[in-house]
Amino acid sequence: MLVIVLLAGCANSHKSGLSEQPASTAELVEAKEVDPAMRERISHALGQDADERALRDALKQRPDNVDAAITLARGLLMRERSDEALEVLDNILLAAPGDLRALNAKGVVLDHEGRHHEAQTLYRQALAIDPANPMLSNNLKLSLALEETTQNGNPGPVLRADGRHAPHS
Repeated sequence: MLVIVLLAGCANSHKSGLSEQPASTAELVEAKEVDPAMRERISHALGQDADERALRDALKQRPDNVDAAITLARGLLMRERSDEALEVLDNILLAAPGDLRALNAKGVVLDHEGRHHEAQTLYRQALAIDPANPMLSNNLKLSLALEETTQNGNPGPVLRADGRHAPHS
């Protein structure tokens, strides 16, 4: 909300003083004085906040909603809020212990944070439940490679914020 207040002042900077009535969110997004790129960022940020609230509400209603938890954790990780993503995944694992997708998602976040040994423990725990799962075995192999390159100081596979591994350049 603070961002909207500050932007309202910027959008009306050609006037002396602030407007008596604050601009609505819709007015800010459509304002001609606001740079189109800024308008896009405002719309995107407002959408992310609404999505995050909706996902958190869904988890309050159903604490075992793995789909909502993983989607929320992915969004938080992409916005560099990995501690919050881990908290969401810890909570879903309490509500749905042993869920393979939740274990994998937490492993990805831990790998992103450089906590490879912890991630590998989760991948192995999930593989004990489903030994033939290719996603889990691939993520374990990638985590091992990330750990090795980190220990050797060599650049290796890059883990992107969305949890996927970037291609080698």
